[in-house]
Amino acid sequence: MTAASSVELRATTRLETVRSDLLDVYAAVRAPLLHLPNYAVTAFGERLDRHGSEPGFTAVLAYADGEPVGYAYCNTVERGDRYWQRTSPEPSDTYTARPAAALKEIGIRTAWRGTGTGTARRVHDALLATRDEPYVTLMVNPAAGDGKVHALYETWGYEDIGRSRPSAASPVLTVMARATEG
Repeated sequence: MTAASSVELRATTRLETVRSDLLDVYAAVRAPLLHLPNYAVTAFGERLDRHGSEPGFTAVLAYADGEPVGYAYCNTVERGDRYWQRTSPEPSDTYTARPAAALKEIGIRTAWRGTGTGTARRVHDALLATRDEPYVTLMVNPAAGDGKVHALYETWGYEDIGRSRPSAASPVLTVMARATEG
């Protein structure tokens, strides 16, 4: 389970081919939060279906022994997109002048975290390798993992550029961005 070579990465632009696997991994990753309306599997499924129909949808899933152990997916966002409209303060033209990739979700099963395989980073980097946009952005709950998730993204080159509350059920999230290469 800990050998990086035992993890197979698969990329797709077709949600229907991986939807079930995404839901399964999401439920395992977010298990402690599933009682909260924004984190419920049904709420995630609705967001996933919306994101899967938006421009530039791409997902990368990690499999070990044929079982899904992690995923990341993104879309393309352009100036004027509701993603940017909800970000405060208004992001600079650096990020909005051209389309950007918006990393909507990343999740790795607990057994695959901190194992030395770098599964999360491998999934993240494989996803970015599919992108043409100059920048990638994501939103993170600053309280996730007692701040460790935010700190991890900083080590991956992301910088804070604002805040957003995507829905009434969502906590206030930190909006981060970085160049897609790097």
